[in-house]
Amino acid sequence: MQNPDFTEEITQAKNRFGIVGNAPALIAAVSRAIQVAPIDLSVLITGESGTGKEFFPKIIHAFSPRKHAKYIAVNCGAIPEGTIDSELFGHEKGAFTGAIGARKGYFEEADGGTIFLDEVAELPLTTQARLLRVLESGEFIKVGSSVVQKTNIRIVAATNVNMLKAVEEGRFREDLYYRLSTVNISIPPLRDRGADITLLARKFAADFAERYRMPQIALDESARSLLMRYRWPGNVRQLKNIIEQMALFDAGQTIDSSIVESYLPAGATVYTPAISTHRNPHTYDADREILFSMIFRMQKEIDALRERLSEVPSAAIPLAEMPPVTTAVADTAPAGITRSLVRFTPPQPQHDITTPYEDLTPGAADAHTPPTATSRPMTLEDTERETIRRTLEANFGRRKDTARQLNISERTLYRKIKEYGLE
Repeated sequence: MQNPDFTEEITQAKNRFGIVGNAPALIAAVSRAIQVAPIDLSVLITGESGTGKEFFPKIIHAFSPRKHAKYIAVNCGAIPEGTIDSELFGHEKGAFTGAIGARKGYFEEADGGTIFLDEVAELPLTTQARLLRVLESGEFIKVGSSVVQKTNIRIVAATNVNMLKAVEEGRFREDLYYRLSTVNISIPPLRDRGADITLLARKFAADFAERYRMPQIALDESARSLLMRYRWPGNVRQLKNIIEQMALFDAGQTIDSSIVESYLPAGATVYTPAISTHRNPHTYDADREILFSMIFRMQKEIDALRERLSEVPSAAIPLAEMPPVTTAVADTAPAGITRSLVRFTPPQPQHDITTPYEDLTPGAADAHTPPTATSRPMTLEDTERETIRRTLEANFGRRKDTARQLNISERTLYRKIKEYGLE
């Protein structure tokens, strides 16, 4: 039975877009989408993967004054980083290899309409800056052009990522997050929708039987109970997949709990949802070991150099006799780090050996004298701090480039910057 509290618009939206279910959280999300539709505000739709987030931008567009203009859906996670700017903003002829002609981007094509940016958290930081400009002023520039263009579009974005955590980790711009989430609509996971699970199961079974002209399956009480107890990490998408498998291989049968259990993953009755659906948790031990190994090797070579210099009675050291300080490091350091860590100019004969030991740190390319044997030895932490500081300076503070040059993750770099007070 239809809930008497449903408005005519909610019922219309459910029927038009095939939304099945009466869970209060689901109806609240539909109602919120309809309420915000007539007002030109940016909307951020959040929810786990497979919950049906893609239906809500369509509701917003259909109930808005823009309903007769274009609606374009863009999966930001499916477009390579090198071409995402061209796809969104367009490009001019010759802007890059393969650009044999000018091309309109989605923001130009959808002028006057709505753009749905799915998986918006996957956008590169450079593209995020361009998107922020569109949201603030409606302006954009094609790739390879210097002409500012205007567009009148409404942006609805969606993500299954914890955006606040992404902002904290530096993967998403904070100002863009607040611009996108002027209105936030949260889609409930399937496990929190109660009886909607069995409603959806019956609909999927009926749809499959009609489409392929096969006898329809029926679910007994034990099957419905098991479906309700399962946690559904893949949400509606996973439920549809399992029901269609049963409808194919057990066509015409009455499905009980034992049959349902055979289609669920092992250990389903004690299932605990994963923390992340994207990738396995990453540890940074490997990154740390690469950096430390390189620094240890460099430290040993510098110690050997100091010991050799302490045995030289005069400050005049022929260049030919200078020990090859950079050899082992150059052979073992990751690409990008070698150039910034091993730059060292041998001393000139006319100088005294008075240069502080710190001058041997990365970037001391203008040092003219070696360290004394009595200068204070640098600790491993000193060397690492100086390495990071010099590389940051060389990249004008750009942390992404710095992390790439040091061959460590951005997360590790952020932690090191905070630890050493290099903000």
